[in-house]
Amino acid sequence: MRGDCAPTLAMVAVQVGFAGLNVLSKLALDDGMSPFVMIAYRQLVATLFLSPLAFFLERKACREITRRVIIQIFFCSVFGATLNQVLYFLGLKYSTPTIACALNNMLPAITFIMAVPFRMETVGIRTLAGQAKGMGTLLCVSGSMLMTFYRGSLIKVWRSHIHWRYAEEMTSSSGNNASDQNMAVGAALVIASCLAWAVWFIIQAKMSKSFSSPYTSSALMCFMAGVQCFVIAAVVERSFSAWALGWDIRLAASLYTGLVGSGLAVSLMSWCIQKRGPLFVSMFSPLLLVIVSLLGWAILDEKLYVGSVTGSALIVGGLYSVLWGKGREIKQLRDVRQRTNGDGDDEGGTVAAVGLPLFSSPSKLPSHQVEAGQP
Repeated sequence: MRGDCAPTLAMVAVQVGFAGLNVLSKLALDDGMSPFVMIAYRQLVATLFLSPLAFFLERKACREITRRVIIQIFFCSVFGATLNQVLYFLGLKYSTPTIACALNNMLPAITFIMAVPFRMETVGIRTLAGQAKGMGTLLCVSGSMLMTFYRGSLIKVWRSHIHWRYAEEMTSSSGNNASDQNMAVGAALVIASCLAWAVWFIIQAKMSKSFSSPYTSSALMCFMAGVQCFVIAAVVERSFSAWALGWDIRLAASLYTGLVGSGLAVSLMSWCIQKRGPLFVSMFSPLLLVIVSLLGWAILDEKLYVGSVTGSALIVGGLYSVLWGKGREIKQLRDVRQRTNGDGDDEGGTVAAVGLPLFSSPSKLPSHQVEAGQP
């Protein structure tokens, strides 16, 4: 039971950490901090945090690093750190934390679509599970399009009495959220970041089969991404003032995003991908939306509109439609494995007693079981 709960608790901790990341990052961006500089500092802090852990906990993993692993980690750094974070923080700069987190709920649908060609997921459109996954994907896409191109009227809710005065000053002084055009651009950038993140899930799942050392791979990924981000930031931001840090929200955001957003979160997500598969990791996105919505309303005095609320509902509904179909599919795969091993076999008895992880990837089963287990 402890082993079954550990990945779930790890992903809940990741989403709580990401909620704080969104709020602090938005405040730093409203304070005038460049998103390119923030990402560069984030990778630097994450590398300094992860390197000692990788050295002391996975010292022998260096012997398993091959040229293929280095190439895979490089592409993980490009898609999972550099592109993903650059696009996301640019999108956050022109939108709001709630909209950015809501659009992140497209991640399971995008991951599902991209995992099909790699035989990590099955479609089975003639089955109930396949239809649920297909319908959920359409709902996620529809909700994201609604949030991107339609704002609607303001939803009036009671005001929170615990606003952070500093946050109110930063939000009121920033004009990024006033333009509907900027909001649409921000939403489109967040969707593009989800595409990059889904690519990272696929590469990470492939790499974890041959190199299962999350701290070492995360440290190398953050180091490579740090070099890439510093080069990009140096080209875009040539003024020394853009890089200056004081005892303010910029320093807090840089440290928090590096320690929690990259150091802790990337390690936990890499470990959970290895244990349960990429879809399991992406299923926790709605929890982030709930936490950020509450923080945005309570601290940032964030406004809610009909388009964003309706789009969020469609995305969350589509997400759980995909997950319901996936859960039904995995249950049938488990039944096939039990019948294949036989009730009298020791391995079959173990499987029958313990069961397969609910959202493990079908690619971890033998190919004949995957094909036979299609609903």
